[in-house]
Amino acid sequence: FMRLPVLIFDIETVTDLKSGAHLYQLDLPEAELEQALMKLRRQESGTDFQRLPLHEIVCISGLWIDEHGMKLFSFSREHDSEATMLKKFLSIFDKRHPTLVSWNGSQFDLPVILFRAMYHGLSAPSLFDQGEIDQQKRYNNYQNRYHQRHVDLMDVMAMFNGRHFQKLDDIAYLLGFPGKRVDAGYHVPAFMQSGEWSRLTRYCEGDVLNTWLIYLRWLLLKGQLLFEEHTQWVQHTIQYLHTQPQHADFLSVWQHSSQQTEFTRTDFPEKSVTTPSNEPVMPFQSSPSSDI
Repeated sequence: FMRLPVLIFDIETVTDLKSGAHLYQLDLPEAELEQALMKLRRQESGTDFQRLPLHEIVCISGLWIDEHGMKLFSFSREHDSEATMLKKFLSIFDKRHPTLVSWNGSQFDLPVILFRAMYHGLSAPSLFDQGEIDQQKRYNNYQNRYHQRHVDLMDVMAMFNGRHFQKLDDIAYLLGFPGKRVDAGYHVPAFMQSGEWSRLTRYCEGDVLNTWLIYLRWLLLKGQLLFEEHTQWVQHTIQYLHTQPQHADFLSVWQHSSQQTEFTRTDFPEKSVTTPSNEPVMPFQSSPSSDI
């Protein structure tokens, strides 16, 4: 069984130059600041990957699934400040208590959200309470690695062994999904500089969709979905994406990738690609939820 509602999420970030300058007491022009922060980071850790509190969130995307259907959504810096994006995302947990699903969310997305929410003085007990307010959260909260309220697929599929961690792109493509082949490479700063917000949100939503498809396969592996239920969810996702023209490339790459494995070869029967059925394939209405 799948515990509804489910929220698959992902964030995109850039380096917070203002906070970085404050932290390291740098007085440099903006054009030189990022290079200086990268050099300092390499000296600290041997990598360009900036420390988590200095990741400024520029996009939060999610796929919401409940008894009414599914709905993709994104909050981005095109219309909202980082604080406003966080308020909108965190308010979801005040209304509902979804099963949260991510790829590397335990080590990256949630800690970044925690630091940035604190930076903006926000309160989010529905997401970060560990039993101090709601005693039930002692035994099932969003932070504990071995609880089921937040499923970090990268973590659980590695059996909590860092040596086994895999990239979302590789696993998605290996399983017959699109991976990041739609928008290969990490382009978030370039998307922002050129004002290509639709490409940024499409990139982030692509990660969410790949994570969702892997989650379905994970539930099948664990016996929480029967084969027929898994097939229905996959077909429902394909039908939903036919209503999302911004993800036409995602569908096209998925159709091609699906032909590379025996299991996924039947995901795109000819009639479902050319004339998607109007009949609902799930035991609920196909209209998206209005709860988020």
